Amino acid sequence: MSQTLSLSTLLAVPLAPLAGAALAGILGTTFGGNVIGRRASHSLTILGVLISFVLSAMVLYSVVTDDARFNQTVYTWMVVGGLKMEVGFLVDGLTAMMMCVVTFVSLMVHVYTIGYMQEDDGYNRFFAYISLFTFSMLMLVMSNNLLQLFFGWEAVGLVSYLLIGFWYNKPTAIFANMKAFLVNRVGDFGFILGIGLIVAFAGSLNYAEVFAKGADLAKLTFPGTHWMLITVICICLFIGAMGKSAQFPLHVWLPDSMEGPTPISALIHAATMVTAGIFMVARMSPLFEWSDAALSFIMVIGAITALFMGFLGIIQNDIKRVVAYSTLSQLGYMTVALGASAYSVAVFHLMTHAFFKALLFLAAGSVIMGCHHNQDIRWMGGLRKYMPITWITSLLGSLALIGTPFFAGFYSKDSIIEVVHESHLAGAGFASFAVLAGVFVTAFYSFRMYFLVFHGKERFDQNPDHHHDGHHADAHGHGHDGAAHKPHESPWVVWVPLVLLAIPSVVIGFMTITPMLFGHLMGDAIYVDLARHPGMLEIAREFHGPVGMALHAFTTLPFWLALAGVALAYYLYMVNTALPAAIKAKVQPIYTLLENKYYMDWFNENVLARGTRGLGVALWKGGDETLIDGALVNGSWKVVGVVSSVVRWAQTGYLYHYALAMILGIFVLMTYFVWLK
Repeated sequence: MSQTLSLSTLLAVPLAPLAGAALAGILGTTFGGNVIGRRASHSLTILGVLISFVLSAMVLYSVVTDDARFNQTVYTWMVVGGLKMEVGFLVDGLTAMMMCVVTFVSLMVHVYTIGYMQEDDGYNRFFAYISLFTFSMLMLVMSNNLLQLFFGWEAVGLVSYLLIGFWYNKPTAIFANMKAFLVNRVGDFGFILGIGLIVAFAGSLNYAEVFAKGADLAKLTFPGTHWMLITVICICLFIGAMGKSAQFPLHVWLPDSMEGPTPISALIHAATMVTAGIFMVARMSPLFEWSDAALSFIMVIGAITALFMGFLGIIQNDIKRVVAYSTLSQLGYMTVALGASAYSVAVFHLMTHAFFKALLFLAAGSVIMGCHHNQDIRWMGGLRKYMPITWITSLLGSLALIGTPFFAGFYSKDSIIEVVHESHLAGAGFASFAVLAGVFVTAFYSFRMYFLVFHGKERFDQNPDHHHDGHHADAHGHGHDGAAHKPHESPWVVWVPLVLLAIPSVVIGFMTITPMLFGHLMGDAIYVDLARHPGMLEIAREFHGPVGMALHAFTTLPFWLALAGVALAYYLYMVNTALPAAIKAKVQPIYTLLENKYYMDWFNENVLARGTRGLGVALWKGGDETLIDGALVNGSWKVVGVVSSVVRWAQTGYLYHYALAMILGIFVLMTYFVWLK
């Protein structure tokens, strides 16, 4: 029998990080007079996130063991006509899982930040931001209505803007955060249009009430067209997800967001902001299931992102950007699963990816610290013996990423490949090819980075430009000549989170695949029309437990593609190290295309941005200056002036002029009447 969760417990989950953020952000900064110091700031924020994680784990335990649920309004903000605008919580298997993932990864990032940002002047401000980020994401995933979802959606966008531009004296960081903000506004415009259509035709913001009207919405057409209304709604909602979850062509902001400190890369790109779009589509599954056209659109967009963003990872030399393009590719995998109606598989990959991607980002930050802020993997090498903990945890994260059997990423990625293969929607053939080819690409760029960083010859003393990660050269206590120093292992506050993230990166897939995909954990949270979209039934029929699935994988194509990618990376960067340069020379046009990121940034800056500026100038010159100021404003007073000058000529003030005018008028009238006769 299901039980109801405690409201006070649920309220404490988002409010604990908010309290920590408020205390550190006000009392720990110049705004509040620097009342508390660094130790108090990080202690308060970590305590808040720790409380949130413990309570989230308790909630998940109750959901799993006691079938506990919660769906109630907490506060009514206003009622407009029959439309209720409320704050409320919906806690089921999907929400409870997301709460635990967000709070655990955030907790690891908080602890890691103590070491990474120890000498930064904005230490307290940074802790306030990441705690506020955690609060925003929790409000998003716990919402039971579209209004609160939109609040959390915009809040994570705002805080990500602050975090990406954290080093606000650095021009590239300011450009990156503005780029992220503007690109997300494009997606959010579509998102709010979708919400507006739901309100207009369903008359409610509450999930349950909207989902109950899904069948009615599916019968309607968009006014003035023959389009299905439900398809328009779903595509508008997904455009929002394209912005937040960085899907092609709204992906361009995510690689540039690496300009922020490394801890926020792990937080934004692993467990929070970029997964918000995936979560939203999964939550809205009762609507998306009514539109095959929207699902096909989602699948194709995800397939393009999964494959072509992976190609860009191959030529990156910045260690953080390699991991960033990996994030783009893996988000594409999740989106493909959404399009195949395998929502539970998408959120399963979201969960496993959150752990190993947070691990890889934090490990990249550890490498950057150990190499005195060098980020170029071409000037690393041989770090295995200097940074053993970072090395082994990075290896585990990389093995999980490429889908090695028994590792977390294997169970979720292979499930995506299988369910897409079983899909019969339009675009499924291309998507199936893309996710299979992506296995090889992912393995190649992941182990290219791994071999160049941790194995081979030591090159850290040959860096010609002493590349830094962007903030002050001495932000962590190292000067500009630090690149010549020997690498070193990071302090315990950095490597302990790596170890704690490495554990679920290995075991979480094995432990949770059965309840998440084939059990009842997601049963009431996700709706799938199995008659029309039988993919989940097909993979359930072939599933014989996590051990059997992993053992069978050694005979399948994805395993051998991943192995081939690793082998090729080993040969090119460990055995025949001159060959990559020779290949680059032979395929220079392709390399140039990849180096310029398919010219998407060029197109956005030179076509869209300049076109928009040109349109703005045309509207300004033609509309504002010529039409409004020239014709309406200036033209009106000029007409009045002309009329006034004519009238003034007639109004002389002399009586004999008026008498003459009267006589002439009488003469004209008499002449007129005589003429009529």
